[in-house]
Amino acid sequence: MTLTRYAWPAAFLAAVTLALVGVRTWFQRPPTPAAKPHRAVHHDATPQYYRVRAGDTLAAVAGRTGVSAARLQKLNPKLNPTALFLGQRIRLR
Repeated sequence: MTLTRYAWPAAFLAAVTLALVGVRTWFQRPPTPAAKPHRAVHHDATPQYYRVRAGDTLAAVAGRTGVSAARLQKLNPKLNPTALFLGQRIRLR
């Protein structure tokens, strides 16, 4: 076993790796500018509601409406998350 038997494949793999890193760096997007501070978005003062459908869970309603489950609980204090009924109205905003 000679050293060249292992040196050429290792050198080839190193060259390919360096080439891929170079190409990847070349096509990488420029860094995004610094993020601005988050401002609170004020929604309409009009409350919005969701009607419970068959098979809905609180997590499913949260995912479907984009409102977190914790926020739904806060807006609906009498809501039992383990017992949702068909047609029940859940306040979203």
